Amino acid sequence: MLRLDRLTYRQGDFQLGADWAAPAGSRIAVMGPSGAGKSTFLSLIAGFLKPTGGKILWQGQDLAALPPGNRPLTILFQDQNLFPHLTVAQNLGLGLRPDLRLTKADQARIARALDRVGLAGLDARRPAQLSGGQASRAALARALLRARPILLLDEPFAALGPALRDEMLALVRDVVDDTGALVLMVTHDPDDALALGGMMAFVSEGIVLPPVPTADLFADPTPEVQAYLRRK
Repeated sequence: MLRLDRLTYRQGDFQLGADWAAPAGSRIAVMGPSGAGKSTFLSLIAGFLKPTGGKILWQGQDLAALPPGNRPLTILFQDQNLFPHLTVAQNLGLGLRPDLRLTKADQARIARALDRVGLAGLDARRPAQLSGGQASRAALARALLRARPILLLDEPFAALGPALRDEMLALVRDVVDDTGALVLMVTHDPDDALALGGMMAFVSEGIVLPPVPTADLFADPTPEVQAYLRRK
């Protein structure tokens, strides 16, 4: 279970808080106005920012003392986190061994992951030789290899067209089904939130509100969500 225990973050006039829990395997879209703190929220969980107060607990363990690389999570950004000087296979290999001293068993796992996301035969390509959709698939394949229990997605598919976004979200659901990971996905698009399935944590007036079923929230939106949807 992920427990945000009176989590707070302040920087100048900006503040953000959260106080709720979500069980392992949850799919949670994080939505709210621009500048509300959605990416900040993910950065706090990932360890890139230090909370002002409160705790971030995973299965009862406080993550505060752990550096980002040692936290039980994988994060995907819009740029896909792919290193341009490495091949696709090497980029995936970093998820297994940072020194890239890959065993035959590691290489077989990489090949299976690439096949799983529809990139079989593209292992020797560099990121610049991939389409946007292929780069997204490669990033997801690395997440599949890492098999961490928390997957953070900070609008990784925002640059893709609607059809490709739908395809990638379906793949995310498949990856989550394979790994059992808890997903927190920042998005501005209500359709993406619905496609993810599960819950939504809306960010409003400095608070990341407790997750509620996404379909229910859109069917009977709060005033804050109504105002947001009118601006879309």
